[in-house]
Amino acid sequence: MFELADVAKAYKQSKREVRALDGVSVSIPAGQLVAIQGPTGGGKSTLLQMLGALDRPTSGTVTLAGREISRLRDRQLADIRAREIGFVFQSFNLIPTLTAQENVEMGLAPLGLPARERAERATQALASVGLGERAGHLPGELSGGQQQRVAIARALAKRPKVLLADEPTGNLDEGTRDEIMDLFETLWRQGLTIVLVTHDSSVARRAERRLRIAGGKLTEKD
Repeated sequence: MFELADVAKAYKQSKREVRALDGVSVSIPAGQLVAIQGPTGGGKSTLLQMLGALDRPTSGTVTLAGREISRLRDRQLADIRAREIGFVFQSFNLIPTLTAQENVEMGLAPLGLPARERAERATQALASVGLGERAGHLPGELSGGQQQRVAIARALAKRPKVLLADEPTGNLDEGTRDEIMDLFETLWRQGLTIVLVTHDSSVARRAERRLRIAGGKLTEKD
């Protein structure tokens, strides 16, 4: 699925150079549920951006499903993000004036699908996260956990190869957090590759594999 080889990412900050990633090499096979932990500023978000084709490394290579994505043009990267990678964030990023159904359909807009297919995919995705009966509700009429399920449905509707989640339980209470992790585990057992960033060790412990990044360097956790 993912192959990163000696990936570095450096930023200019005032007069000094900050190395957000420092020689990261890792293989993530298809079908794994991987949790990435580490301190604030340690490189977690930068690593997720590399996996999600949202940024390019300063050096090294990033390969997704046998295709090196680190050197592709912007339009090619946008197409990969639209078709192959699902994103879930800590803030649900739902449009408050649109229903759950409409929010999920909006996520399919870049694919250029006919309206009927968008509607069918959105309906199926909402049903798969247990919100089939809430399709007509606005985000403000849903709980935090339900809003995150809508966000997950939006990611799933495009039928991605991999789901990337950045602190997906960060805004949820403990009980709702566990429900969302139950959902992620179900999706993983159905064959979806999932990589999530989390500060929560109880979330990370539920992953099949745990990685830690600090000072831009990646290590395996037992």
